[in-house]
Amino acid sequence: MNYFFQGLTMGLAYVAPIGLQNLFVINSSLTHSKKRSLLNALIVIFFDISLALSCFFGIGAIMKKFQWLQLIILLVGSLIVVYIGANLLIEKSATKTDVKTTDTLRSTIVTAFVVTWVNPQAIIDGTMMLGAFHVTLPAASSSIFITGVALASAIWFTTLTLVISTFSNWFNPKILRIINLVCGIIIIIYGIKLFINFITLL
Repeated sequence: MNYFFQGLTMGLAYVAPIGLQNLFVINSSLTHSKKRSLLNALIVIFFDISLALSCFFGIGAIMKKFQWLQLIILLVGSLIVVYIGANLLIEKSATKTDVKTTDTLRSTIVTAFVVTWVNPQAIIDGTMMLGAFHVTLPAASSSIFITGVALASAIWFTTLTLVISTFSNWFNPKILRIINLVCGIIIIIYGIKLFINFITLL
């Protein structure tokens, strides 16, 4: 049970810092119904857990071994991330009647995939944290530990969604616009950073 709680606490430390996934979940919770926001959170949880499993069992090592693959992911990831941020910046301010949007499930799945899997920093960070810790675990405890990590992801994104959705009425159109601008700028800066990393590796 000790390894389970280690995985739970490390999982929370892994997903809690503000990042692309959290920004996506927050924005989704502010612009969708609670039911749809929970579905979106479930999609993010699925991709996040799949990434955690991959990092834990060594996908980061593949990226480090094949530099051309790392370059491709950095380039494509940076461009897509900047595109997502730019969309937030040019998005029209919501009004009280159109705050709850109905973008397609397909577009939600694609965006959730992008902010998780087309995110080199998440893969590298996950590999550093989870992959390195995996080496120190007894073989029999690995599954217990990663189960804790997976549960942390589910708890974090579900709680974040419920809290933001519950108090979404406190956010008027002006505040929503400010949040979109801040999120958009942060995401664009993040994308530029990824592109600089791409140039550095060339």
